[in-house]
Amino acid sequence: MIRQLRTVLSAEWQGQYTSFLVWTSLYGVLQGLAVAMLVPIARSLQAGDAGSAWRWIGALAVTAVACSIAHYVQAMGGFQVALAALRSMHQRIGDHLVTLPLGWFTGKTGSIAQIASKGTLSVGVVAAHLLTPVIIGVTAPATVIIVMLFFDWRLGLALLASVPIIVGVGHLASRLIARSEHATHTAEVAVNDRVLEFARCQPVLRAFGRSHDPGGYRPLNQAITTQNTVARRALFESVAGSSLNGFTVQAVFTLAVIVAATLALGGTLTGIDLLALLGVTSRFTGPLTDVADYSGHIRASRAELDRIQQIMDAAPLPEPAHPSPVGEPGAIAFEQVGFSYEPGSPVLDDVSFAVAPNTMTALVGPSGSGKTTISRLIARFWDTDHGTVRVGGVDVRDQITESLMAQLALVFQDVYIFDDTLRANIRMGDPAASDEQVDRAAELAGVTEIAGRLPDGWDTQVGEAGSALSGGERQRVSIARALLKRAPVLLLDEATAALDPENQRYVQASLDSLRGQATLLVIAHQLSTVMTADQIIVLDEHGRIAETGRHEELLALDGRYAAFWNERSHALGWRLLPAAPGQPHETGASR
Repeated sequence: MIRQLRTVLSAEWQGQYTSFLVWTSLYGVLQGLAVAMLVPIARSLQAGDAGSAWRWIGALAVTAVACSIAHYVQAMGGFQVALAALRSMHQRIGDHLVTLPLGWFTGKTGSIAQIASKGTLSVGVVAAHLLTPVIIGVTAPATVIIVMLFFDWRLGLALLASVPIIVGVGHLASRLIARSEHATHTAEVAVNDRVLEFARCQPVLRAFGRSHDPGGYRPLNQAITTQNTVARRALFESVAGSSLNGFTVQAVFTLAVIVAATLALGGTLTGIDLLALLGVTSRFTGPLTDVADYSGHIRASRAELDRIQQIMDAAPLPEPAHPSPVGEPGAIAFEQVGFSYEPGSPVLDDVSFAVAPNTMTALVGPSGSGKTTISRLIARFWDTDHGTVRVGGVDVRDQITESLMAQLALVFQDVYIFDDTLRANIRMGDPAASDEQVDRAAELAGVTEIAGRLPDGWDTQVGEAGSALSGGERQRVSIARALLKRAPVLLLDEATAALDPENQRYVQASLDSLRGQATLLVIAHQLSTVMTADQIIVLDEHGRIAETGRHEELLALDGRYAAFWNERSHALGWRLLPAAPGQPHETGASR
């Protein structure tokens, strides 16, 4: 735990942390020495040697003063380290998270939230309250054993022999507590995930009458029930582990009393020696008892430190030591790319294609064919299993993240809008942009019309995740961000999916404004978008390219694209016909 805490502290606090450890260790040693001095004092008084007794009492007084000073310095140092940890941990975790590949975050949202809140607080608790009893629990008993070997080697050996027993039982109890803590953490993460899900999915739950269901939201209820069950079991195991530790420590003390009493009865120890040595022995078991009492908290804090360390140890996305400059802005190329999210389940298989600068390419294919994966690999959310992805004529792995992302503007189907004003959300595309540039991008994307309808116009707070806006309006804001960025490449993943005609019109107008000025890679099922592309890439269900060409060329092949086109065209031709009075509705063809 001591080493783990050092790794999570920033470099500027390493010296302060070392000083805290030194002073705490000194505090423990001085405690052991102060108690051990009772033996020579008692022997001097018994022998009637007042001079020797006063000398030892003076030494005890000096040791007590030094002990008080060490206690004050280490206590203040512990609080300073704790405050430093609390101040820096969120920043360090955040700085490290942004260097990790996005694939690392899959399924970790609840865990990260738990670590960022409870975990960082545990780091502060460790430094402020737990390290001191842990260190003293080692240094003070070790000092007592060493001193006892000088005063009475038999009792010293008895205490030394008990160390392996205490360590072994402590390890067993620690494993018991660790198992319960791990189960508790897993259950807490599951509840966090379900609470977030419950809050985010209120529209769906209310639409199906589940929000006010007397039975509640079943997945959340099940998670809470599991957490309660796990918590009860964890409490039992934690108490059992702490009790086992405490029983062992008291058993060791009892053994020491028996040994000392046996020696006294045998005449090898005087009564005053017996009392003094028992007092010293109590100082041996006292710190160990404190450690036993804190064992549950210590183990829980160690587990939180382990989780924080796992984040800090996660390998960041590799960055080139000598990045290559962009050679052909706007160009995209895939060369025999293969990729899978899980071993043995390839999503893309030997995919090769090229996109010329300032052209528009549409990706078409069934669900699961790898269209979205292609856009994510271009942005280097993951690295390929094999093959090369080039952006700007350079392998994405030979570019630093800032350089690569500067070439890309991304618009995905799942848009996130921050709880800020409309203008601030658009300005994320280019924080240095002028108000005129923001207004121009907003006008092209149709956001100006949205601002005109909101109560405070451009200064309206759009709510968490853009809750004050409709799905289509949030998509328009996302398009405006991309337009403002003015990147050489624009990636659109289902940007027009599930949009009403008005929002589709604005999105299409935005795309038209970029034609010839930026490279557009579009994943879409809207026929009007697909048919106007300079290049259409058709993927099959195995993640391979089936066809490539322009709209007319692919129709002439009468292959997969032609089947897709015919299916979509026929789907557009069907509508719901009004029923005659007294008759059920029917579907019919409209030509």
